[in-house]
Amino acid sequence: MANKLKVGDNASVTRCFSQEDVALFAEISGDYNPIHLDEEYAAASIFGQRIVHGMLVASLFSGLIGEQLPGRGSIYLSQNVSFKAPVLIDQEVTATVEITNIREDKPIITLQTTCRNAGGKIVVKGDAVVLYS
Repeated sequence: MANKLKVGDNASVTRCFSQEDVALFAEISGDYNPIHLDEEYAAASIFGQRIVHGMLVASLFSGLIGEQLPGRGSIYLSQNVSFKAPVLIDQEVTATVEITNIREDKPIITLQTTCRNAGGKIVVKGDAVVLYS
């Protein structure tokens, strides 16, 4: 696979996170912040409604890296992430990973990681370093 990877290669996935997804993530992560779970609290917030956990949105990168690019056997070495805008419950988001660097001395790549909402606005941005097999 190493010889097939090239700078510019990318993969994407699109999905919506339901209130059930948010509740399950709260249970798994222990993050019960009311901005994610309490309609009344969230209505009074700067967002005016409940939002999806940022780390749940960013978790889409893990699936892309582990299953598509570079694929199975890949190991995360690092992930930088910046949250640019909220993702609302049931709002469509598209996560994309794109190779920006391939090391010549080791099977390590750097990927730009981006999530955009249906309007094309960046909601999550960062980069990942991945060891691939």
